[in-house]
Amino acid sequence: MSGFLFANTRLFCYHTGRMFHSPTHGALELPQVRERILLFLAEEPERKYQLVVGTDSQPHNGSGVDFVTTIVIHRIGYGGIYFWQRVVNKKKYVLRQRMYEEETMSLAMAEIVLALLHKDGVTKYDVEIHVDIGQFGKTREMITEIVGMIRGSGYAVKIKPESYAASKIADRYT
Repeated sequence: MSGFLFANTRLFCYHTGRMFHSPTHGALELPQVRERILLFLAEEPERKYQLVVGTDSQPHNGSGVDFVTTIVIHRIGYGGIYFWQRVVNKKKYVLRQRMYEEETMSLAMAEIVLALLHKDGVTKYDVEIHVDIGQFGKTREMITEIVGMIRGSGYAVKIKPESYAASKIADRYT
């Protein structure tokens, strides 16, 4: 695997200094997340892994929105670990804006993860973005736009029902 050059420092600063959480490892700073990811990968290096990022949000009666972004390391067929981070935004969002903000946060986190792991051989092609939109419900008309935005950024993308990082894991904490 080749390395990845991280170029968008504005996105990095958006999340810098915020604590990550893990049901397995507790509260962690970003360098500790890297250590835990590398330890998990080193436990069974012969296995196949998938690195996934997803975001879900929950509005709170017009008083703001909770956004939760997850980083998932899935050991295909053998479980995985994940880390999540909450960002509370007091801004009011309509649904379309909120979905775009979710995807912007996921893309930003993917760039952070790549910057964090680029010296360890992780590339853009190793990261998948999961979005909390699907064929049914109010978000169905945004599928083409949002999937195109993510693919245009160079990432593989999954929507519901296959987008477990956003629609299951992140949703658990919103």
